[in-house]
Amino acid sequence: MIKAMIKTKICELIGIDYPIFQGGMAWVATGELVAAVSEGGGLGVIGSGHAPAEWLRQEIRKVKAITKKPYGVNVMLMSPFVDEVMKVILEERVPVITTGAGNPGKYVPMLKEIGTKIIPVVASVALAKRLEKAGVDALIAEGTESGGHIGEIATFPLVPQVVDAVKIPVIAAGGIVDGRGLIAALALGAEGVQMGTRFMCAEECTISHLIKDRIIKAKDRATVVTGRSTGHPVRCLDNRFTREFAQHEREGMAVAEIEKLGAGRLRLAFVDGDIENGSIMAGQIAGAVNRIEPAAHIIQDIMQSAEREFEHLSARFGERRG
Repeated sequence: MIKAMIKTKICELIGIDYPIFQGGMAWVATGELVAAVSEGGGLGVIGSGHAPAEWLRQEIRKVKAITKKPYGVNVMLMSPFVDEVMKVILEERVPVITTGAGNPGKYVPMLKEIGTKIIPVVASVALAKRLEKAGVDALIAEGTESGGHIGEIATFPLVPQVVDAVKIPVIAAGGIVDGRGLIAALALGAEGVQMGTRFMCAEECTISHLIKDRIIKAKDRATVVTGRSTGHPVRCLDNRFTREFAQHEREGMAVAEIEKLGAGRLRLAFVDGDIENGSIMAGQIAGAVNRIEPAAHIIQDIMQSAEREFEHLSARFGERRG
């Protein structure tokens, strides 16, 4: 049994059993995975990415058909469909949204009106302060260890600085895979964690088994960052695509041309299963993911290992005090 000490403010805020968010990964976090995570006691989050609004509505309804527990939608504010996506979120009365790539400020009043909790992803203290003033409910402080679009600050320096700068709850993300990461995040002042890469290897995740195999075989240096020259760095598993992209960056290809190279590559990987020419966004912690298992098992493993780690630390330092 999981002890009540793991219950945090974020659990109370959104009505989940455990302080674990599943990252809203585009083309990865579909209704099947999201429902399984939420049913398992965490917060499943649909990755809307640049998908059209009606696709999102279908995924939301998949989740609702499987679970009555809270779930969320990640909204990319740079999506060409963002206004239509927000309309669907309002119509479907989505309990939680996480946001990236912008400021959700203009949507806050209408979301608050229906009780939706708004939790943006931030990669800096300045943005965290600005979004707190906009009226959001909590923040996800995401370090550069994460997969996908990243900032420049690592999780350990970022999280405590954001926690100290704001009064709302903070969730830690980036480089977290198990209960040790959860305990570390709580020690830094976070109220929970968000994880993406481990949930990619959940049984309910619908991505190609070829990608899951690639993650399981990954070593500690399996990821690379491309796109620094464009101002939009992205962390992915190293493959033919990342090497070609990096070569074009070194040769000084124009930013507009480089960005064209990346168009559609995420879908190519996660939907079509092209592990060499697609963009396999994954975090640095990929090397610690070693099996495929149900989402509920992942959550229980994290919570049980967190409890063991907490007890181990208490005994270890209790002995020293004695």
